[in-house]
Amino acid sequence: MEIFGYFMALFIGISLGLFGGGGSILAVPVLAYLFLLDEKVATAYSLFIIGFGALVGGLKQNRNNNVDWTTAIVFGIPSLIGVWIVRNYVIPVLPDELFSIVGFSISRRMGMFGVFIVLMVAAAYSMLRDNKRKGGSGDVNYNYPLILIEGLFVGSITGLVGAGGGFLIIPALVVLTNLDIKKAIGTSLVIIALKSIVGFFLGDALIMSIDWSFLVVFTSITIVGIFTGIYIGKFIDGNRLKKGFAYFILIMAIFMFIMEFIIKN
Repeated sequence: MEIFGYFMALFIGISLGLFGGGGSILAVPVLAYLFLLDEKVATAYSLFIIGFGALVGGLKQNRNNNVDWTTAIVFGIPSLIGVWIVRNYVIPVLPDELFSIVGFSISRRMGMFGVFIVLMVAAAYSMLRDNKRKGGSGDVNYNYPLILIEGLFVGSITGLVGAGGGFLIIPALVVLTNLDIKKAIGTSLVIIALKSIVGFFLGDALIMSIDWSFLVVFTSITIVGIFTGIYIGKFIDGNRLKKGFAYFILIMAIFMFIMEFIIKN
């Protein structure tokens, strides 16, 4: 299973290189079902993996002048705070059993993965309708109160389930800062990298025993996959494959739902 898991690390990277996003949402199910990590460790490791994956993508976008660094900082700081609060003060105190409904117990794992399943469906939907996105005029201005609220919300979701949330950040940047779509995509990668990497090192890395050798190997394979995907993208239009990949994410969401809410009960 572990060999297949490392193959999936490469697949996640290739999808990131081809599509510019979306693939990182597979990191948690790969870590949980192929490497048998519990929900706390899987979501923590996912922060590290998607953070460095987004960093590679963000630097590539910056070379094309598609990153607004001021916006990345303005939006990234509340997002980072959201990640830090959840990883340090929420997840550590979540009980093993959250609540029970008519004899049906909802565990911490079911709650965290339940939210993650919803995000997978939302991410797949976002990829299916990606070609309909419209950006702002590019005349940047900031709605600071809403940016603070949205940043804290997205950061909290990232902290809870270990997903980057690019499909939430991009439309928020367009609506709340008026960025054009290309800069919104590039800037979102920098924001994901900032909140994920810093959130991991200020949170889980301080309170959790980390298997650094595994994490570095998995992340390195993912980064190799990113560059492989970028190279493949020179010959294949990634948008043609995006719908198929979105349906694959939906299938994974259904698999996780069956595993967590039917088989384990």
